[in-house]
Amino acid sequence: MKTWSKLWNRSKSPSKQRKFRYNAPLHIRKRFMSASLSKELRIRYHIRNIPLRVGDKVKIMVGNNKDKVGKIKLVDLKNYKVKIDGLTRSKTDGSKVELKFEPSNLMITELNLDDEKRKKKIERKK
Repeated sequence: MKTWSKLWNRSKSPSKQRKFRYNAPLHIRKRFMSASLSKELRIRYHIRNIPLRVGDKVKIMVGNNKDKVGKIKLVDLKNYKVKIDGLTRSKTDGSKVELKFEPSNLMITELNLDDEKRKKKIERKK
């Protein structure tokens, strides 16, 4: 039995939606890791959102760390989470743990354009 279908369109069933996300290959998971751009970047690049990359500066929009800004340290495609530099919390035993964020709760304020592929992708999306 196939676990993931390229032809699958959509379903109202939450269990089927979870199954689609859980079994998705990496090139599809990368699309799930998109965040919206700030107003200035939307005007400059004429796109609404783009997949996150290490080195992008993001602003947290939701939660206790709202309005904090930092650079992306790690993009975890397996768990659909993002780690941001310098944002940690302390556990009861005193050790520090890096916080993980959902990409939907972030807004990109500055893009990492070191890679030529990313520049070309932005031009194509226009």
